[in-house]
Amino acid sequence: MTAVHRRRFLALAAAAVGCSLTPRWVGAQEPGPILRAIPASGERLPVIGLGSWITFNVGDDREKRAQRREVLQAFFDQGGRLIDSSPMYGSAQEVIGALLPQVRGHEALFGATKVWVVGQEAGVRQMQESAELWGVGRFDLMQIHNLLDWETHVETLKAWRAEGRVRYIGVTTSHGRRHPEMEQAMRRERFDFVQLTYNIVDREAEQRLLPLARERGMAVIVNRPFRRGALFDRVRGRPLPPWAGELGCRNWAQFFLKFIASHPAVTCAIPATTRVDHLLQNMGAARGPLPDDANRRRMSEWFAAL
Repeated sequence: MTAVHRRRFLALAAAAVGCSLTPRWVGAQEPGPILRAIPASGERLPVIGLGSWITFNVGDDREKRAQRREVLQAFFDQGGRLIDSSPMYGSAQEVIGALLPQVRGHEALFGATKVWVVGQEAGVRQMQESAELWGVGRFDLMQIHNLLDWETHVETLKAWRAEGRVRYIGVTTSHGRRHPEMEQAMRRERFDFVQLTYNIVDREAEQRLLPLARERGMAVIVNRPFRRGALFDRVRGRPLPPWAGELGCRNWAQFFLKFIASHPAVTCAIPATTRVDHLLQNMGAARGPLPDDANRRRMSEWFAAL
């Protein structure tokens, strides 16, 4: 075989192997969601998760449960993983647990819930009940809800983490008035996660809590990313700024979520929704570019001027 023929043979063989290993649909697939590492382990999570406050508190209503199942299916189809709930959210945990086995891809679940009761024994009972409601052997993340009796529960959570009964532990707040207590807890204990409110308007966390989370190696989950819908009220009837497309924003949900996800301390935002079309808009924020510092300033200044 001449050198020219040999080179041609090897090129054709390599091409044939490449074709056999590459799915036909790969060219049509969208890139996966943007991932952020959990500092405690390096495990990576999509920057957009799913909250369940109010939205999954539907009790035994069959029609509403069917709608929530569609939301869950779309979430996992889009590469979602982290779902957050709490005993405080009425029937949400029961509904999630009933629907998960009906959803394709639910094995990717990163389950996060909370303990929200006073007392060590009551906390243990509540966490065990939550596991039964979700139908999981153990939670990926157990959080102390709104710092309630956190000094008691953190000792249980540390023991459970050491025993492998939960993978990660955390603490949450959704009220700015509790930021001083949150800071105290973050400085004293080695939480894997903290959860707090942060959005383009509520930015108090930028001052102390977000920098502290980076310093202490804690992942950050962001709740109330849309300020309970108030951000949409403020832009109702207004078009996106003409430069929003450069950031991959096709709608206001993506504008707001990309601002949050672009903060270097943020691991995951958890918007809640009852609608598949809104879910798809939210999940779109985990794809495409994220704003850099200059664009974050541009976004916040533009919004403040409305």
